[in-house]
Amino acid sequence: MNTTMLRKSVLGIAGLAFAGGVFAGPVTEAHAAPAADVKTVAVMAADKPAVDKGKLIPHGVQGEQSRIDLSDEQVGNVKAIIAATKKAGMDERAAVVSIATALQESKLENLGHLGERNDHDSQGLFQQRPSSGWGTVEQITDPEYSTLAFLKGLKQVDGWQDMPLTKAAQTVQVSAYPDHYAQWEQQAADLVAEHWNS
Repeated sequence: MNTTMLRKSVLGIAGLAFAGGVFAGPVTEAHAAPAADVKTVAVMAADKPAVDKGKLIPHGVQGEQSRIDLSDEQVGNVKAIIAATKKAGMDERAAVVSIATALQESKLENLGHLGERNDHDSQGLFQQRPSSGWGTVEQITDPEYSTLAFLKGLKQVDGWQDMPLTKAAQTVQVSAYPDHYAQWEQQAADLVAEHWNS
């Protein structure tokens, strides 16, 4: 191979490497969003008011916190709870209490009758019982209805806004495990912060 051909080959390879670096970016930046996307996200975030995180957990979380990964269906139920909370004219804290309660009761799954595994006749996101006056099976397995029913009970609890989450939830739910609601407060607050203005 003569010197001219060798020089052209080396320059060609160097040119490809440079072009590849320009278009692909450095290897360490492989997971970074393109600059255009960052600007779009910044503009979108500016359009939506931020949730006051101090209102979400005003008393701090109690005890060890649990967290689960959510499916699209569970996220849909989070959004339904938030929409019902807004419909009831209640704030972000009420949504946190509601979502934490549903996380404990059903893991945000709209459960039907579970046969032998059922706790009496409990069903839906909040495991409400038709025999206890929460509504019909059709009603309590409707996320909007069941959330509004839960919130109606919460509104009747004097000073619920000033109570720890687990006490407010327990006063409505009357669970055999009253302290278990507390473990979901951080995840519930994170979900409200993420979806309240979406």
